[in-house]
Amino acid sequence: MARYSCSSPCCQGLPLRLVRRRHGRHRCGRCGERVQRRHRLPRGPLLAVGVVLAGLTMTALPDLMDRAALLAVQLEPLPPLLERFMPARNARQRPRDLVASGLVNQLAEGDRQWLPTVEPLPDGGTRYLYQRRPGDPDLSVAQLQALINNPPTYDAERASILALLTTLDRAGVRIVMDQPHKSGAAGEWDHNWGTLRIQPLVVAKGTVEFAKVLNHEAIHVAQSCSAGSIAARPEPLGLPQEMAPSVAEQMRDPLYRDVSEAEKTMEREAYANQHQRDLGRTLVARHCRLTQ
Repeated sequence: MARYSCSSPCCQGLPLRLVRRRHGRHRCGRCGERVQRRHRLPRGPLLAVGVVLAGLTMTALPDLMDRAALLAVQLEPLPPLLERFMPARNARQRPRDLVASGLVNQLAEGDRQWLPTVEPLPDGGTRYLYQRRPGDPDLSVAQLQALINNPPTYDAERASILALLTTLDRAGVRIVMDQPHKSGAAGEWDHNWGTLRIQPLVVAKGTVEFAKVLNHEAIHVAQSCSAGSIAARPEPLGLPQEMAPSVAEQMRDPLYRDVSEAEKTMEREAYANQHQRDLGRTLVARHCRLTQ
């Protein structure tokens, strides 16, 4: 059956409403303009063209497969390729810009909670109040008094933090002071987005705790770089895994109950070596591609 379409621009794309004959001519029942016949290509030529194209495709297929295999070899590995498509860091996500945001002052404020204080008693005596970090020994009165008279400056820890932040920045890592996706975690390394998240409460705990968490996560960054790039799934580095009892206790946290044995190995590497002040920076510098 012949098919028609209206020649008027106002009816283009609309289904033909009505066809009627005037003096032997077909016209549109919507606008009254003349309609035109649509011509279809015969099925025979179309079928012939399809057969020719299919034959050409089958003939060229082996050569196309060879070229695809050669291209796959020449392409860079997937993790570095994915790294190119990571979103650009904004100012708040650059590790070195944490310093400009007042990080050092915030850490110094958190350090004050670890200083002992003296409280007078009604009978004229005194007692010392202080907090202990997990694994710290009890302190004698003389040691407590020495801390009051000469509080620690944590200069070495802060210098290590600043150096590590600079190295992470050169590696292209983002740092976000936000709640990690893993509930209960102090920090986490998300290789999919090249992002290191640190729980804001870690800063409130002071320099020592922040340095430890940052160093821990930097070891995970190095585990990714060793596997290809910061976008690669982390792989163990072969670091020692012997931990102090207070640190090993953290591996029994429900946070690690359902993780794979490979993930536990990487966590043991990070926990066992997080107290080595400059190790995270050394490993990132060794395994990651750094910019100038």
